[in-house]
Amino acid sequence: MARAPGRQRILITGASGCVGQHIASLLYRHSDAQLLLWLRDPAKLTAVPADDPRIELLVGDLRQVEPHRQQIASAQRIIHTATAWGDPERAQQVNVVAVKEMLAATDPAVLEQVIYFSTASILDRQLQLLPEAAEYGTEYIQTKALCLQQLERHPLAERIVAVFPTLVFGGRVDGSGPYPTSYLTAGLAEGSRWLWLARWLRTDASFHFIHAADIAQVCVHLATQPHRPNPEPNQAAVRRLVLGQAPISVNATVAKLCRWRRVWRPPFGVDLSGWLIERLIRWLPIEVNAWDRFSIRQRHFIHEPVSPPERFGLVSHAASLEAVLADAGLPQRGRIPRPQC
Repeated sequence: MARAPGRQRILITGASGCVGQHIASLLYRHSDAQLLLWLRDPAKLTAVPADDPRIELLVGDLRQVEPHRQQIASAQRIIHTATAWGDPERAQQVNVVAVKEMLAATDPAVLEQVIYFSTASILDRQLQLLPEAAEYGTEYIQTKALCLQQLERHPLAERIVAVFPTLVFGGRVDGSGPYPTSYLTAGLAEGSRWLWLARWLRTDASFHFIHAADIAQVCVHLATQPHRPNPEPNQAAVRRLVLGQAPISVNATVAKLCRWRRVWRPPFGVDLSGWLIERLIRWLPIEVNAWDRFSIRQRHFIHEPVSPPERFGLVSHAASLEAVLADAGLPQRGRIPRPQC
């Protein structure tokens, strides 16, 4: 457990995930920090050498704090990317209970900063908590909203930076490359196969996106700079940063995908207004929950301010959708490759 003089110890949870590996790789290449990588399956770690003396693997579920209590207490910085969804009980245990237990295992005399990952879906345009998120969000949305509320009242609140990624791209559509493929990038292949239909549709909606490499840039910048009290206006003790590029409309997204894939898009189309979407839901075998209905009504998931790497004096890896598509290896014409096993 000896630490080299002056060398920081940075703990990364969810270290084998798409974002976690981008962060670990950037810290490994551009800092001399000792990296404590908390993950469940070491075989999935591909972006950094697991046998390097600067890297220590903490193997296990996030709900199992006890085996790693000593390492947690030694960390000066924590970057908490791990999360869970799908199973309500597991989501509660991982997204709420385990976060509190991990923070309780830290040493306040050593800990300088926690970068906590949430989701932009729980915030309104002004970065305030959406009442609907806590009221009828999915188990993932509700537990993230609850955890944020608890962190605002936590004794370590002033040391916490909560980051809220928007739609996250990362990895390659065919599964190749050193980084895991994000769910959104994996969906590019299937979405492209529906361009024949999507090109005829129009809708008034918009969103932000961010590449995992750009999330890593911001997090590494924060983790390697002196931590200070929250400088953001109209916020509480926990600093809130929505990570994303400038907003883009759904119509512009479809148009860019059509140009990328060399698919003709007509100058007119069917407007998917609210009443038409409601009719389609009734007519087609589509299951929607309360959160889905709220999202359909909301339409514009945009935030002010939004924080791309440029807000911190950095340069984005993928500031445009075209850059994202190129980085993902989505072919500009022809057959779309299937993910590798």
